Amino acid sequence: MMTRNGLILQILENLRKNLMSRPAQKVGLAIAVFFSLGGAQGLAQQSLQVRIERWLAVQRIAGNVNRYHGGNAQPARVGDRLQVLGDGISTGKNSVATLIVDTGIGTISLAENTRLHIQEMSLARDNGRITRLDVMSGQARLRVRRFTHRGSKLEIRTPAGLSGVRGTDFGINIQPSGKTGLAVPEGEVVSSAQGRAVSVPQGYQNFTIPGEPPSTPTPLTEDTGIRYNFREVVENRVRKIQLVGQVDPVNTVIVEGTPQNTNREGQFITDLRLLPNRVTIQVEVITPLGTRKVHDLAYR
Repeated sequence: MMTRNGLILQILENLRKNLMSRPAQKVGLAIAVFFSLGGAQGLAQQSLQVRIERWLAVQRIAGNVNRYHGGNAQPARVGDRLQVLGDGISTGKNSVATLIVDTGIGTISLAENTRLHIQEMSLARDNGRITRLDVMSGQARLRVRRFTHRGSKLEIRTPAGLSGVRGTDFGINIQPSGKTGLAVPEGEVVSSAQGRAVSVPQGYQNFTIPGEPPSTPTPLTEDTGIRYNFREVVENRVRKIQLVGQVDPVNTVIVEGTPQNTNREGQFITDLRLLPNRVTIQVEVITPLGTRKVHDLAYR
């Protein structure tokens, strides 16, 4: 017995032959039989698959948040969708945004001075969702439930490398140099760079410096402390005061509003602009999970 699909194929072939040799009434009859046998349903399902859309939607904004599309920027609004390659969103100073993934599998929270772009949003062969995003600056936290399809992927690319997950809670922050800190309070993230992949399990953190493989994971600390001292230097007969500090290597540091770069040990040095009426320097330390602490460091 011929299957329904086989019968539909046969009718289509007969229809093709009839188009050149039979009256229009018979062609119309063949079309009617084709639709009555479920051909329309099959075509509709196929068309629905082709039209499946992927997107990130703006769920919450506060402050100065812009949406990018087609090379143009405009103020973001709740409900806006990022859908195609190059679509993005950025947050200004003291501004934040939260995005939700189309399937409801999770959210992406962007801190101030963060920029995110879509690299790819597509479907895998097993109908899993493939999401690849670029985060080139700032700090972001992702909370994503575990995927149900083997083909599903969520990857975050930074200037230092790639972070891939299949469902977890993790955060990243990016320094001006591209150095990227990663912290994983739940689940597991694979950090990849320079041909090396490092698994960062639950309760661990690591960092990646551009041009180097990821560091060895260490226990997650959420330590926002700072060790520091001030030193006086003279360059070209000009007296300068420098702040020499050290933080957890995965953290970012902002001194008087200016982001700093740290080395593998978390050390940094910055020249200070001293004001006559000020006796402290403001230093903010931020972890990959977004925990912040402001330190007022006395230099007199």
